[in-house]
Amino acid sequence: MTPMDPMNPHDSTTAPSLEVAGLAYAYPDGHQALFGVDLTVARGERVALLGPNGAGKTTLVLHLNGILEAGAGSVAVAGLPVAKRNLAEVRRRVGIVFQDPDDQLFMPTVREDVAFGPAAAGLRGAELEERVTEALDRVGMAGFADRPPHHLSFGQRRRVAVATVLAMRPEILVLDEPSSNLDPASRRELADVLRSLDVTVLMVTHDLPYALELCPRSVVLSGGVIAADGRTQDLLCDADLMAAHRLELPFGFDPRSVTAPV
Repeated sequence: MTPMDPMNPHDSTTAPSLEVAGLAYAYPDGHQALFGVDLTVARGERVALLGPNGAGKTTLVLHLNGILEAGAGSVAVAGLPVAKRNLAEVRRRVGIVFQDPDDQLFMPTVREDVAFGPAAAGLRGAELEERVTEALDRVGMAGFADRPPHHLSFGQRRRVAVATVLAMRPEILVLDEPSSNLDPASRRELADVLRSLDVTVLMVTHDLPYALELCPRSVVLSGGVIAADGRTQDLLCDADLMAAHRLELPFGFDPRSVTAPV
């Protein structure tokens, strides 16, 4: 398969955004976290990764940009194998937004935070400024470029954290618990941003209504294996599946009452 042109994130190559095949991993203490995971995510899909604590979700995510090296199996991003020789390009293509935006925002101004990644990759001058402006526009934060991040609300900081990743024009945007600690308005604003993006999204979350709102497809990871993969609404309506994997909807929430995304 032909990998995506790194200068053109909208390349028309047919390789899926993510291909995980037979991925297994054991930590140095002997704990086996993944047992042969297979997962394919097509370009432009929004997929929720669901599962109880200890299911292996974080371990899987850390393989996507080479922080962890597969014990067995393989991972490829847009046809490019996740291997040591490709790590710089893989890490450009896989943008991870952490649960706490303060883990990503460390510069004096929003503009400098968003510019940090592209500048480290060699962009300068008008091209760098264009990249920063584009990323901030996409998250609705263009008017805050000269503000110190610590003067922003938590929800605004989370959107800036998304912009720092979008500035690298990734193939995949990985979000770790994106709705956590957000008030209702910030939650809606972030949802509007995520729906508008033309990148592949993998959302790790315990917030099942948010997964239903944003992701047409969900994957349940439990005990280091894929336990289910299908339409989010179908999975959330499967009471036996939910109970077996310690997934619980908020009291009174009926997933059948929600118009599922397509």
